[in-house]
Amino acid sequence: MTSSTVQRVSGADETPYRPGRWLALAVLVLAVLLVAVDATVLGLATPFLSEDLKPTGTQLLWIGDVYSFVIAGLLVSMGSLGDRIGRKKLLLTGAVAFGAVSVLNAYATTPETMILARALLGVAGATLMPATLALIRNIFHDPRERSIAIGIWGAMASAGAAVGPVVGGFLLEHFWWGSVFLINLPVMAVLVLVGIKLLPESKNPVAGPWDLISVALSLIGMVGVVYAIKEAASHGVGWESGASALIGAAALYGFVRRQFTLPSPLLDMRLFRHRGFSGAVLADLLTILGLSGLVFFLSQFLQLVQERPPLEAGLAELPAAIGAVATGLVAGRFARRFSVRSVVAGGLAAVGVALAVLTVIGSSTGYPLLGAALLVVGVGAGFSFTVTADVILSSVPKEQAGSASAVSETAYELGAALGIALLGSIVTGVYRDFATPAGVPADVASAAHESLGGAVEAAAVLPAHQQAELVGAAQEAFVEGLRLASGAGAAVLLATAVAAWFLMRGQKLADGVEH
Repeated sequence: MTSSTVQRVSGADETPYRPGRWLALAVLVLAVLLVAVDATVLGLATPFLSEDLKPTGTQLLWIGDVYSFVIAGLLVSMGSLGDRIGRKKLLLTGAVAFGAVSVLNAYATTPETMILARALLGVAGATLMPATLALIRNIFHDPRERSIAIGIWGAMASAGAAVGPVVGGFLLEHFWWGSVFLINLPVMAVLVLVGIKLLPESKNPVAGPWDLISVALSLIGMVGVVYAIKEAASHGVGWESGASALIGAAALYGFVRRQFTLPSPLLDMRLFRHRGFSGAVLADLLTILGLSGLVFFLSQFLQLVQERPPLEAGLAELPAAIGAVATGLVAGRFARRFSVRSVVAGGLAAVGVALAVLTVIGSSTGYPLLGAALLVVGVGAGFSFTVTADVILSSVPKEQAGSASAVSETAYELGAALGIALLGSIVTGVYRDFATPAGVPADVASAAHESLGGAVEAAAVLPAHQQAELVGAAQEAFVEGLRLASGAGAAVLLATAVAAWFLMRGQKLADGVEH
């Protein structure tokens, strides 16, 4: 037996068909679903939370964004920590922390407490996501079974984002806003109790020390870049977003340089020399960019333009989750039967075509067109995201599964931030230029140009005819922005489909049981 083989065997139990592996997967999927739901469930609760805590506009942005900022900044570091101390230990510790901090979120009494609680929830969430995917890599040694398991994992990650508004809508119609956090407690209790018994421990036996300087550089870099993107989307390019982007880029450059000099890096940058790995990460990022941007803006379109109640708007977005779940389960089989590049490129192209269709929507567009577009987006995302996650995990030894999982997760989080920010900058740019109807007071006009929600709220003080004119003009501007953003998203996704076709040439998924 070679030394490399000894190293691989020591990472985890090599029993090809571990008893209880599908139950163990169910436990891991619970964690993924909850983290994904928590990223979107707060959106519907924001008006209720604002009324109770009375945050300033800036504080409200931080309450909404700090969770994803912290998760994006810590994913690589936490994936690497799991490789070192044990993925099961990290997952269960993170689950306990996630449950405890959820209580702090639910009962926060000031905006400052809420911001801190959301940040701590992000730290706990960052321990869960890479650990779940890395454990799948170590529980399922048969590549075909692993493809199915990753498909289920990917489907739940995609479904969670779409299910969040549905869950939030239901809870907010029956309970107070804190209930959207307290639902985490029973799920985390089940995860910990069942996970202790069913999940195997796995780690890299020769991982080396955890480099805290790299952790800091990764956190500063990711938070800096993501904050700059969101700030530029919300308020245009200015000195604040520019400085944040510069600091973030410098920190990420320092992180990459440092990884090449460390004997045991947090993230092995040599992985990116593998064409298939790099292509999979790029496709991952841009698939989620299209999916998250579309779901985010259609949520507003359904509620504020077509005036559907929160629960109905959430249910209207379910075709995306259904499509992602259905194709996620069969994506691995399709990739083996046809080819990895055809499934990934086809999935990206499907998302691109669906976005292109949305360039013709209007305020009164019927649901069949919207539902069909969402279904196609879900189908495309399910194929692309599942196969790319499989490629990323299959490209590395099991000892590096946590780091590779973290790369996949970071692409997911960055894609979500970019989707909302970049497509959002187009929507916002078009929206802010709409012509205010004559006779509308300056303060009402100013509030109306901030956001579509602001326009609906500000118009309430106007006479009926002026109110209808102002809201109608705002809605039409928003729809025009949505059409242009859909076109831009379609162009990016279709170009990425062509790039994936070439980058993933010759890439295959493994067959048979690994030894």
